[in-house]
Amino acid sequence: MNNLSIVEPTDGAILERLHKKSTRDGEERLMLAVLESATEDFQKYVLASNRRGVELFQAAEQWILDTDDPSFFSFENICEYLQLDANYMRSGFMHWKAAKLSGRLKTCASGANRR
Repeated sequence: MNNLSIVEPTDGAILERLHKKSTRDGEERLMLAVLESATEDFQKYVLASNRRGVELFQAAEQWILDTDDPSFFSFENICEYLQLDANYMRSGFMHWKAAKLSGRLKTCASGANRR
């Protein structure tokens, strides 16, 4: 008889590997959802003037900018897990914010001159 073992469908190693893969897939989906939610709040509420919108924007921005958060679902950890460059992403968020704010300022200024 050769050294190859027959793999049974109930082999614990196979089930363990499948479980780990589905756990990893679930973690990845959850991390993507957290990142998507923060991105949505950041973009949707960047120009907010009501209290709730301002709070949501500030929470998203603080989460994105925090480089010292050791939690599993920190921006840094999520980017690392998803193989994204956190600094590059941060830079993109800040450039987008600056462009959005400068567009708003131009709109307000041009509106003030049209009476």
